[in-house]
Amino acid sequence: MILKTSLLVTLAMLTSSMTYALPADVSTKVTAVMPKVVTWRRDFHEHPELSNQEFRTAKIVADHLRALGMEVETEVAHTGVVGTLKGGDGPVVALRADMDALPVTEMVDLPFASKARGVYQGRDVGVMHACGHDNHVAILMGIT
Repeated sequence: MILKTSLLVTLAMLTSSMTYALPADVSTKVTAVMPKVVTWRRDFHEHPELSNQEFRTAKIVADHLRALGMEVETEVAHTGVVGTLKGGDGPVVALRADMDALPVTEMVDLPFASKARGVYQGRDVGVMHACGHDNHVAILMGIT
């Protein structure tokens, strides 16, 4: 439910400065996309990647943006992804999400808990999305 609320708040914030209202069926559209967003979020949570090592995540995001018909640039600042949707004249909106995880060992017992390991400052460490970047990426994919 928190993810659904976050998605609705994000949509509201994005449109708050625009001169037109949200479509009446926005709740229906959010409900329809929510299973995908939850699946993406759990996948990213289970497969976290440290900063500048987000190759798997970047590929998933780039593939998604290409499937939506966007021009996609990869390897931006090493692992970043930029999707451009060309339109006519008018306002431009930029959306961004961080993708990196932290060198933290996950201590919960969930089906999608991270068991990932990585090297951080020369040490073997657990890796997890303790900061919400898994949510950021999933939500952004859901609103595109």
